[in-house]
Amino acid sequence: MSDIRRIWTIPAIVMFVLLVLDRVTKAWIDANLGPIEGTSIPVIEPWLRLTYVKNTGVAFGLFQGIPHFFTIMNICISGAALYMYRFQMQHTLLTKLAIGGIVGGAIGNIIDRLRQGFVTDFVHVTWFPGIFNVADSAITVSVIALAIASLRNEVELTRDQS
Repeated sequence: MSDIRRIWTIPAIVMFVLLVLDRVTKAWIDANLGPIEGTSIPVIEPWLRLTYVKNTGVAFGLFQGIPHFFTIMNICISGAALYMYRFQMQHTLLTKLAIGGIVGGAIGNIIDRLRQGFVTDFVHVTWFPGIFNVADSAITVSVIALAIASLRNEVELTRDQS
């Protein structure tokens, strides 16, 4: 298998699957709960609801009102993650999954910001301080996975040098 296929196939598949899942869920939410913010339906009462929110900030509703800044930031962070993955990281299964999740989630939210000026959020865990979406979840879980992969790699390097 060529180097390019070995390095990029899994991240591309993960990115594509997450992007499709993000777009489909947001389209369903827009069609069934939008356009009035706060429209909500219970999923598992009292802990989980689907609640329509227009988020002009970042994940979990932080830093509202500057969507174009975050569009540019998402593009820069995605580019930096892809660069670091290609040239500075080991290409383990965990890093491949994490890079696909980060970039897929970022692209999902970038599409929202460019199309409508906000990100559609809808996952409302009632005890959690914010409402989020599939893309936010993918980015968060993938950053945690990437941190774990990096820490594991550091431990292995330290062990090898001993």
